[in-house]
Amino acid sequence: MGNERSARFEELYETHLGHVTGYVRRRTGDADDAADVIAETFLVAWRRLDDVPPGDEARFYLYGVARRTLANLRRGQRRYRDLTARIGRNLARDLAATPLPEPDRPEIGAAFRALPEGDRELLGLASWEGLDNGQIATVLGVSRNAVRIRLHRARRRFARELDRRGAGHMVASASAAPPDRLAPEARVPSRKVGSA
Repeated sequence: MGNERSARFEELYETHLGHVTGYVRRRTGDADDAADVIAETFLVAWRRLDDVPPGDEARFYLYGVARRTLANLRRGQRRYRDLTARIGRNLARDLAATPLPEPDRPEIGAAFRALPEGDRELLGLASWEGLDNGQIATVLGVSRNAVRIRLHRARRRFARELDRRGAGHMVASASAAPPDRLAPEARVPSRKVGSA
């Protein structure tokens, strides 16, 4: 029985793959979507092989399955677009309601933006997100020791960048001010005044 079923499906597939492919490709502009619909159509045919009519009627049956599968795909895409649009609107509203703090001096923000992306990410995770070295290690997929070393180097580069911009003195004042009153860029360095 199993071999007979497999043989029937193989014949169905070989006979009608071209027809189903053409039907689906003419109704979707995306090759990946078309491949998914075709695969799903033949999966349904395999599962419901006893319901597939013999002969040329099988093609019409497969067209019906493909049509319903395409409709499901379009509904899913529509729901996805609606959801992402709603999330985008909510996110924009939430971001507008909670503006990011601006540094008291533009040199701090400029120094932070001048750092390499990796340094900004490390400093941001430590300062903005308030993560410790172990948590940062988990986020980045590295060891705690690697985080400790990289964070130390990033802080040094940030301090040098502040010095280069004539804002090195802000590091000392940043450590004296309450953290919630500082821009994130000002909270990051941990160096003593006068050290290099």
